[in-house]
Amino acid sequence: PQSSSLNFAFRVEEVVAMGRLPHASGRARDAQIVQEALRAADAAHLSGRSYLALSGGERQRVHLARVLAQLWPGGAGQILLLDEPTSMLDPLHQHTCLQATRRLAEAGAAVLVILHDLNLAARYCDRLLLLERGRAHAFGTPAEVLRAEPLQAVFGLEVLVQTHPERGHPLIVAR
Repeated sequence: PQSSSLNFAFRVEEVVAMGRLPHASGRARDAQIVQEALRAADAAHLSGRSYLALSGGERQRVHLARVLAQLWPGGAGQILLLDEPTSMLDPLHQHTCLQATRRLAEAGAAVLVILHDLNLAARYCDRLLLLERGRAHAFGTPAEVLRAEPLQAVFGLEVLVQTHPERGHPLIVAR
């Protein structure tokens, strides 16, 4: 979901360990996976803290770690759906989040991410579906979808679309 909340004072690692509940991999292995997931979400330093004492961005990263722990290490047949996983995150952690989900995709998991940040979508997604009033407007690679004409048609915003100088994906700049 776009946001998740808990109203109990669980420790961070207990929240992440909830992602391991569907598995029977053993306490020691689960604890190892929880730590790896916390590191992947850049939240390992939050271990031991109460979930209720965290900021919105820290909570978002803990929930990402919980999802990563559930799917760890990723693979074919797994599906991950994320709705605005970068909300409440600073720019560094937006990239950390999408890098972690990208690694799951590279491990074979199917990943569907809803994003409003077009530049993040261009950098991390293989395929994009641009919606207009809930209906498909364009579908394809970032270079096929993120063009000035469809973006203006959907968002009513004039943009410049350039090529990222190092990575080669589209880079969207509002006029």
